[in-house]
Amino acid sequence: MTKKFCFLIGTLLFAGTSAMHAQMDASIKLNEVMTDNSNSLQDEYGEHKAWLEIENISYSTYNIRGMYVTTDRSVLDPHMSVPERIKRMSIIPNGDERTNLTGRKHLVLFLNSKPHLGSLHLATNVSPGEPVWIGLYNGNATQLIDSVRVPAMQADQSFARIANNGNAADWEVKSADRVTPGISNNTTVSESKIDKFKREDPYGLAMTVMAMGIVFFCLALLWLFFTIFGVIMKHQETAKKVVNKQPIKPITKTVEKTMEVGHITGNILHDGLKTKGVDLEVYMAVIGMALKQYQDDVHDVESGVITIKSKDTGWDDEYSQMTQFHDPIIPTAHTAPKIPTGPEMR
Repeated sequence: MTKKFCFLIGTLLFAGTSAMHAQMDASIKLNEVMTDNSNSLQDEYGEHKAWLEIENISYSTYNIRGMYVTTDRSVLDPHMSVPERIKRMSIIPNGDERTNLTGRKHLVLFLNSKPHLGSLHLATNVSPGEPVWIGLYNGNATQLIDSVRVPAMQADQSFARIANNGNAADWEVKSADRVTPGISNNTTVSESKIDKFKREDPYGLAMTVMAMGIVFFCLALLWLFFTIFGVIMKHQETAKKVVNKQPIKPITKTVEKTMEVGHITGNILHDGLKTKGVDLEVYMAVIGMALKQYQDDVHDVESGVITIKSKDTGWDDEYSQMTQFHDPIIPTAHTAPKIPTGPEMR
């Protein structure tokens, strides 16, 4: 019973340790590759060699010593023995503190080299200007941790993971001025807008021009707004003045007064014609007086205000104007004319 219990505990510990190592291995990624290095990164001997960058994408420390790098696709054969697979790989050696990758750190390994030149020199072969497959295996040489198929590239170009996001499909070819060995990949996806702006405009010239452009644009908008606002307010003031002068109401009163005078004149003339006692001079007098009243009582309407004041002219007074219709005056002793008698009659 005790042996079975110990065996069970040992199995669980081994499974847990294996799962933990598998999870930690998944944090190690191939990050950037240069197969034709002419003027890019130099090794400690001043030579330009092809290189491979590995990154720890987690925030935990992990030592990659003992892992394997290969460019031989035959190792993908599941029936290949482990010793045979190891022969076709290059091991990342012990004894270098740089292989102990802390969180988000990078390590550059030189390819097409010799291990005795340093712990970061691998014998893994790549051909400049030709496509190549690169695989990264765990320390047991049984599990493929990461791999990438690098296309044919020109000198000093690199093939880099976009955004360091751990997705094997998101890679891009980077020009020589954008190669970033040993640091995070500055790409259009992984960089923030501020970081990209800083990288592309180190002296701040574009920032100055953009800031001045924004200021002048805002000033132009303000000028346009206040100009339109001023025109609107000016038209409103003009409209208020026109309304206050009330041009329509005086004109209406003028028309009404004209109609009234015409109506009165027509009645007088009509009455005169009925009685047949109005001669031509009376007609002319009536019309002249009507026009005179119109001229005196109606002001010029050009100002927009007409003031009509009533004024009694007496032109329609029958007693003073139309005496032929009055009753005859009976002579009295004081007013009767003296009748001549005697010799005066002769």
